[in-house]
Order: sequence, then C-alpha cells, then structure tokens
Amino acid sequence: MSEETALAPADWWESAVIYQVYPRSFADGDGDGVGDLAGLTARLPYIAELGVDGIWMTPFQPSPQVDQGYDVSDYCGVDPLFGTLEQFESLLEQAHALGLKVLLDVVPNHCSSEHPLFQAALAAGPGSPERELFHFVPGPGGDTPPNNWQSVFGGRAWSRANPSSETDLDWYLHLFSAGQPDWNWRNPAVGDYFDGVLRFWFDKGVDGLRIDVAHALFKAEGLPDSPSEGGVVDGLRSNPQVSDQEEVHDVYRRWRTLAEKYEPHRLLVGEVNLEPARAARYTRSDEMQQAFAFAFVKLGWDPEAWAAVGNELEAARLLHGATPTRALENHDIVRAATRFGGGSVGAARARAALVALLGLPGPAYLYQGQELGLPEVDVPVEARVDPMWARGGVCRDGARVPLPWTEDAGRNHGFSLAGPAVASEPWLPQPAGWGAHAVELQEQDPASALNLTKAALELRRTLWRDEVFTAADGGTWRVEPGNLLVCERNEQFLVAVAMGDEPVQLPAGRLLLSAAPLTEDGWLQPNNAAWILRG
Repeated sequence: MSEETALAPADWWESAVIYQVYPRSFADGDGDGVGDLAGLTARLPYIAELGVDGIWMTPFQPSPQVDQGYDVSDYCGVDPLFGTLEQFESLLEQAHALGLKVLLDVVPNHCSSEHPLFQAALAAGPGSPERELFHFVPGPGGDTPPNNWQSVFGGRAWSRANPSSETDLDWYLHLFSAGQPDWNWRNPAVGDYFDGVLRFWFDKGVDGLRIDVAHALFKAEGLPDSPSEGGVVDGLRSNPQVSDQEEVHDVYRRWRTLAEKYEPHRLLVGEVNLEPARAARYTRSDEMQQAFAFAFVKLGWDPEAWAAVGNELEAARLLHGATPTRALENHDIVRAATRFGGGSVGAARARAALVALLGLPGPAYLYQGQELGLPEVDVPVEARVDPMWARGGVCRDGARVPLPWTEDAGRNHGFSLAGPAVASEPWLPQPAGWGAHAVELQEQDPASALNLTKAALELRRTLWRDEVFTAADGGTWRVEPGNLLVCERNEQFLVAVAMGDEPVQLPAGRLLLSAAPLTEDGWLQPNNAAWILRG
C-alpha cells in the first residue's frame, strides 16, 4: 500500500454494514403479495434500528421479471409492480433522514430482451448498426450456434434472433436466460449509454451502486470456443473467454471518475466472482471501492477453509490496498443456518458466523432475514419461479421467501401491510411454522438472533468510534487446537470461533461479546464465537 493510500481519510464505506433488501420479499405495501417500495418505506425504521449504515436494493426497475428484475427493460424507471419513481424519491428522502445510505443495483452485462434497443436490433436485421450494441453473430449453419459457450442458467448461451426466418441467420449471446441478451461493450455507444444511467441515479441522490456480474462485461475478441466443453462451473469462471478480460478495468476507471464528480463521492461495489487475487484488482485505487469476497461468502463450517480464505484475502489486500468486503448470505445462495448444517446446530453456527462476520476487518453486508436466523425454505416444486431451476440448475427461491414480521399468519405473517381483506397470497409461499421466526417475537426475546445482531452492531460502532477498529486493520488467521479459528484483526482485538466438537479455552483477553453463553468455567462452547479485547 502506498503512503498516499495509507494516509487518506477514511470514507464511510470502509466501516459500513449494509443491509441487502430484496424488495419482492421484504414488505408488501399494497397487499398484492409482492413486496414493493411502499412496504420498504414503511419498514425503514426497523432497518435503521438494527444499527446498519445503509441498504442495498436489488432491482426494482421496469422488467418482464424473467429473472426477478435482473432482466432490465428500462434502467431509469420503476416497475409498476414495485411502485413509482415518486415513491422511490420519497423512500430515498426518508432513508437519508434516518441516516441510511441507499445503494442500487445496476446490471451492465445484459438487459431484457424487451429493452427498446434490443427490440430495435431485432427489427433492424443482420448487419445493422442497431445489432452492434449486442452480440449478434451468424452461426455456421443449421442449429449450430457460433461457439460452445454455456449459459449460467444451463444450456447453450446462444439463441436465434428470428428462428422462423430464412434470411436472418444471426444468433444472439445471453450468458444467462434467453430473455437477457448481453451488451457488446466493445461498442463505445454502450459505455456512453451507461454513463447516462449512472448519472440519472447519482443525480437522484443515491449513495452508490452494486454492479451485477462486474467481471464479465467484455468477451474475448473473436468470441472463440471455451476450453471447457461441459457446463458452466462456479458462475463464469470455467469460461475464460467471458470472464475477467483486461478491458473491463477501463470501465470502472471511467465510472470511478464519474462517481467522484459528486459530493460526497458515490460508492461502487462489484459482484466479482473471481479468486481473491484477481477480484482484488477491481478495487485498485482508481477502480471500484469494494468487491464482494466470493471465496468468503461460499464458506462451509470448516476452520481450515476459513483460515485459508482469510489469509488469501489478506494477501490480496496487502497487494492492492482495498479491505475485503464480506458477506455470508445473499439472494443467490443457501442461507447460512441451512448451509452450516441445518436444525439447531445450523442455527447456532449461523449466529456464531454472524458475530464473527461483524468483528472481521472491513465492510460487511447482511441479507434480509439473516438477522432473524432464517433457514433456507424448500419451496414446493410447483411454486418455484427461479429461471435457473427451470433450466436444470439449482433453485434460489429458498432464500427469497417473504419475511415473517408477525407470529400470526394473518396478512402473510405481517409481510402484507394492507388489511387482511385485500392481502393476496405471497409470490413465494411461506412455510408452516414461519411465524416462529417472526420479528415481533424476536424483539421481545433478549437472547434472539435479532437482538444479538443489534448488540453486535452497536458494539461494532463503538469500537470504530474508539479506534479499536480502524480502516488499516488487516487480519491474521490461524486454527488452534480443538478447531478454534482465530482471526487477529489488530494488536488489540481478535475474533475466535469454536468449530470443533468440544469446548475450547479462549485466548487471553477481555470478553466483549459472544454469540451464546460460555461454559461455567469460561470456555467457548462448540458452534460459538467471541470477540476478545487484549491489553
């Protein structure tokens, strides 16, 4: 890290905890069974009372909802399913009044097949300038696509532009569903278009953007075959022709320059699903300020894996200067309580992991319902809507079930704020017993996951204020006897997580917080985590 970087004043995002809101499933203001802006606005005080610094909202822009909003047909509007632009402006104003920053999703790799520019490209025909905004390529003949690329959602990544035409032999590229054509970022007009998108939302006053599939905008020149003949493995990593092309960094340098024309500067957060050393390159001093640590978010309950990933992320930080951006849940992965074993064991581990997460260096992201310890839901097959599931992949619906606000099942466990006479069934069914996790119950239980989250966030804020936590903190990881995972954040503070089967003695120091009570002799029970202050 350069002296200039080390001495730079800390920005708000270096210590921030951001709460991810999946609007469809957070709160339903009008009773139609789908969460919306009105519902989220009404529930903003709940988020503020948690003690987080802001929210990240997944897409609410106009969309056919093929991929629940990640197929955008208008980047500068609000889908009527969620409300109006005026309602968003009101939400933004109220969030800021509560001290909450607001981050939005931008989806620059692909749009909806119903986007006006793609529709114009279809109508214009082969060889037209309109088609140069996307990847339209003639196939070698018959039903053979231009190359062997596979979609993340399963099957080939190409569809015919006009299957019934004898003269239009073009195929178009879609790394996700056929309803999500990829932009051609080698056309300068695409970059100009997205400059306008960023300015629109920054001018509205949003505090930053989370950038979807940030590493995949550019495809290799000539669109050569992938060396991997099978299906896509781990996002897009198995196909080097569509991932981590060097030209993509110029996009984020351009966006960083644009973001810093605003006061205060706007935040850019990348969904960069790459190995730590590669992902960290996206957070160099003139690119994005943050990129999610995907090696961390995918961890199981394994101390050696946690330590290895922690040390790898620290090595990347020392090389490129940006502290890892950590999360353990999001809308695309199995919830921690289930991923870590399920049942009472999984629930205990999820609590411990959340405490550990909030004590680690750098910014952290929580996913809605994580503070309640929600498990993954096995959504009935007939109710599943995830396009990845429909094309033979995993189903992500289980982490997207609408939140339980009340114990009673009326108004969909309080998810619908409209009266019971108008509350429709939620867009994904809530399982039997969902009310046992309800916000109203957990608020009354001092030992609940919700109150543990609040306590950890309050203490975290205090430690930043008292400079026990600093933006320069790194993290040295090790595994001690008994499978005790230890991360030394700095000389004053460490996190300890008991990942074995027996109680373990804590490192020396003063206990500040634990996810569950210690044993009578002060040892850490299995599946528990603690914060220790030394000196």
